[in-house]
Amino acid sequence: MTKTSSAKKAISIVTVLSILVCMFTMFAGVSANAATDKVSMYSTETYFCKYGMTGTYVYVQTKDNASNQQVSIHYNYLKGQAWQDADAEYVKTLDDGSKLWKAYITSYNTEYAIRYVGDGKTTWDNNNGKNYKLESLGVAPITVNRGSYFYSGFCRVSATLQNYAYHKTVKVRYTTNNWATFNDVALKYDNTNTNGTENWSTTISDSNLKADGFEYCVYYTVNGQTYWANNFGANYNASYRVYP
Repeated sequence: MTKTSSAKKAISIVTVLSILVCMFTMFAGVSANAATDKVSMYSTETYFCKYGMTGTYVYVQTKDNASNQQVSIHYNYLKGQAWQDADAEYVKTLDDGSKLWKAYITSYNTEYAIRYVGDGKTTWDNNNGKNYKLESLGVAPITVNRGSYFYSGFCRVSATLQNYAYHKTVKVRYTTNNWATFNDVALKYDNTNTNGTENWSTTISDSNLKADGFEYCVYYTVNGQTYWANNFGANYNASYRVYP
């Protein structure tokens, strides 16, 4: 083999590698691992519309001091369809200084990853290369799921939480008079998800329970610490159902 042929072969190899690198970069949202803890899936909120469509709010937590931050969801709501992007909007700053963001995506058989851009630098969270498939809980300690029903006198409440320890208590705190008074009802363990999180639920039965004046939140006590799920300060009410 001549030196010229060797050089051409080397150039060809470099070219192929360059193309592969470019392809990897283009599809980083599908296959690249999160490089840092700057961005994490926090929780999701999925509901079913009356006409058969399903929608999901994806909450994202960012931990960064960048002055210019952008969050988006790169998702595919049905296999064979083109991947889409949904921009997230800022919700609030949490007690630990991290920021919470929310994006809406159409969901059916959805697969997604999270793109975070801070001061021009991009970081991905794609569930360690597996992408997310509408898990209800990411790094949040607890989240309240949309109840399956609400009737006058009855309300179903369910939550998903991290299994921080075997001994724990989970309760719903509710009011029927705009917090002039309140009651606590214990949730019971239902089952464990494949990712180790747990589902708990209960039914509030109260003759005073009507849509007007009714609000609730859920708290989870474990290892001497209490975590609240209160709709980020807004609490939940009778409208928080599977079918809005």
